[in-house]
Amino acid sequence: MRYMIIQNFEELATTDKKSQCLEILESGLQAADPKNIISKFVTTNQIKIGEKILNIDNYSNIYSVAFGKAADSMTRALNAIIPIKSGIIVIPKGSKAKIKGKKFQIFNSRHPKPDQTSVKAAKEVMKFVQNKKENELIIFLVSGGGSSLLAMPDGITLDDKIHVTNLLLKSGATIQEFNCIRKHLSKIKGGKLVENIKCDAISLVMSDVEGDDLSSIASGTTYLDNTTYQNALDILGKYKLKRKTPIEVLQILENGKNNEKKILEKAEIENVIIANNQDCLEQMKKTAEKFGYSVIVIQIFGDIKKAVTKVLENISENQKTCLIFGGETTVQVLGKGMGGRSQEMVLRILKNTQKFKKITIASMGTDGIDGNSVFAGAITDNIKVDLNTMKEFLRNSDSGRFFQKQKGNIKTDFTHTNLMDIGVILR
Repeated sequence: MRYMIIQNFEELATTDKKSQCLEILESGLQAADPKNIISKFVTTNQIKIGEKILNIDNYSNIYSVAFGKAADSMTRALNAIIPIKSGIIVIPKGSKAKIKGKKFQIFNSRHPKPDQTSVKAAKEVMKFVQNKKENELIIFLVSGGGSSLLAMPDGITLDDKIHVTNLLLKSGATIQEFNCIRKHLSKIKGGKLVENIKCDAISLVMSDVEGDDLSSIASGTTYLDNTTYQNALDILGKYKLKRKTPIEVLQILENGKNNEKKILEKAEIENVIIANNQDCLEQMKKTAEKFGYSVIVIQIFGDIKKAVTKVLENISENQKTCLIFGGETTVQVLGKGMGGRSQEMVLRILKNTQKFKKITIASMGTDGIDGNSVFAGAITDNIKVDLNTMKEFLRNSDSGRFFQKQKGNIKTDFTHTNLMDIGVILR
């Protein structure tokens, strides 16, 4: 039996359709594994990015600094090719590091809200980066989730920062808006980490945001910031959060706005996207075609209800068709239930396809943790379910428990990667 990322594959694969659906998802997850990504760009003596080549032999020492949900697996993949002298790895609490060894300092901080470890990790990273000399190279390994794993609040307490994070998590703000605010309350985000760097550096980035916006992934810790304090204030206004925001936070943003200079000249380091959601979708398409399906691929972002509409519009009437979708939706948390955007996606599609001929529906987060549940996502056929029951579960943001009853939750545990969400509908 080959190594499967989906742990309960056998239990869920009760029909041929479900088995194929899970195979397609599994291939998307395998495509997101850093060991299948890093080696495309890094060899024993060089890092090759498009036309640009960095010769490893030019440096006396090579270091790595990795933060995000894929930090440990990216480090492991890199260290297998180039011997790293020493490095720092910052991953989410609860996630066991995939790499051991004395040369890596490992921090487990909280996600999606920062904690004291996030602050400690940020200080260590800052110190580590500033100590490196001219003929040395730091390879930054950046993946989604980095924003809360490194925290260095600027003039406010960590509690204030957590409070604002809480407000934003429940507001339905996009990840870009979320990170714009985080950057302006931080001494490390928005490229501040690499402002006074003396050594050479390159940042290899796995994207978990729409359009691979480098200033947004992990709040652009190694990338020049292009947003302003005014933008941050506007976002708080847009979601009517100003009244709930601590006065100290508003003061920092207001002072920042009044003293906002043109963006400073900073040490620009090269930031390169080495993988994104599209890579998963392309691999899934190949797998579906092997099974003989004709395939449509779409990406969905923003409000989950609109995203569901887009998915429904793309489900084909024809037999032997497969709709593959990826991206990341935003969900307003309404109740105290258990679930996440992928499981809610499946539940909403199920609710809207009650009158359809038979289809199989699945969606999951590539990071393996959907919302506040221990599940990655869910899979189901469009079986008949009482409409009011489904509405009740949706009202309580309780999609995870709905699928527990149906025995349809997908379980992977932490996947040590993060390229947004993937989904499949088979007919």
